[in-house]
Amino acid sequence: MTVAKDGRRERVRAMLADLKMPGALEAVDGILARADGGAVTATGAIEELLEAQIALRNNRRLDSAMRSSRLPAVKTLAQFDFAFQPSIKRGQIDSLHELGFVERAENVVLLGPPGVGKTHLAISLAIAAAESGRRVYYGTLADLVASLAEAKTAGSLARRLKVLTHPAVLVVDEIGYLPVSRDGAVLFFQLINARHERASTVLTSNKGFEEWGGVLGDEVMAAALIDRLLHHCHIVNIRGNSYRMREHQDLLRSGSEEAAQGVSA
Repeated sequence: MTVAKDGRRERVRAMLADLKMPGALEAVDGILARADGGAVTATGAIEELLEAQIALRNNRRLDSAMRSSRLPAVKTLAQFDFAFQPSIKRGQIDSLHELGFVERAENVVLLGPPGVGKTHLAISLAIAAAESGRRVYYGTLADLVASLAEAKTAGSLARRLKVLTHPAVLVVDEIGYLPVSRDGAVLFFQLINARHERASTVLTSNKGFEEWGGVLGDEVMAAALIDRLLHHCHIVNIRGNSYRMREHQDLLRSGSEEAAQGVSA
């Protein structure tokens, strides 16, 4: 009986190897041992095998995305502290992470003061898209405009716009933190226009739309840009305290407590 069981296990391993499922192959021994002990049902064992393979596939996709997308860090939805930002509609964020907006080539704009989690949520959307096998790209507004200006000077603007149009999700971070020249605003408009109804753009800004004219140095250009963005768009308004300020306050509080303990000692 044991010989027959061992033979079946070897055939399972061989089939997993033939199917090129290294994640499931690595996990199969432990899962089958638990199944033999009655800790998991046959259906549960199959589910765990598939989950192990999917996890490996997603990790590989994420590794590839991190190399090509210029994402500054891995920030996932699971890491976001919704309790600290009660103004956010959790249902809206969960729905966005199902990536229907990507399939429909719609945009997402996250608005709010500095430090409230706009970049975290924008990156988490890009991470979710990368894990689903989609190409993503990240850049601050200043960096993207600089790269477009450099391409224009080099006579390769059309090629650069094509490269930035291709990703299924483009994150444009930090709109409003640094002013953009009118020429830069024109280049940014060209980028958004090229992606309009072709691919999704996720943008973050600490300025309301009514202030974008000042950021871009041209009210007419800003109005045309906003018109393109809002045509098919999800807006996330975040009103709350800064995560970074909370961290600073925690550090200051910790330092004060340590100092007080030192004095009392």
